Amino acid sequence: MYTDINSEEYQEQFQSGDKGDYQFIDVREIDEYADGRIAGTTNIPLSQFQERVGEITKESPIVLVCAAGGRSAQAADFMLSLGYEDVYNLTDGTKGWISKGYDVES
Repeated sequence: MYTDINSEEYQEQFQSGDKGDYQFIDVREIDEYADGRIAGTTNIPLSQFQERVGEITKESPIVLVCAAGGRSAQAADFMLSLGYEDVYNLTDGTKGWISKGYDVES
């Protein structure tokens, strides 16, 4: 089972550093990603996820984000079915991140 976290929990656990190295994957489509993204994310759109999931290593934690938590939850379920274990879903997504006043890149 993956772990649901919100923006504040992400910042405490990952940006503060107690999780060490991790992968931050944005599963929104390319045009959504281009409109604004959380710093440090890598874009692997959900529409390409099955073909590209091999780009994500199983050796470090994975945080998945989309616009509002639904697509990233789908990606998390898929990853678990492939044997990934340390998977997190950012439940409030990029929209929640922005609504809380956190920075995004364009």
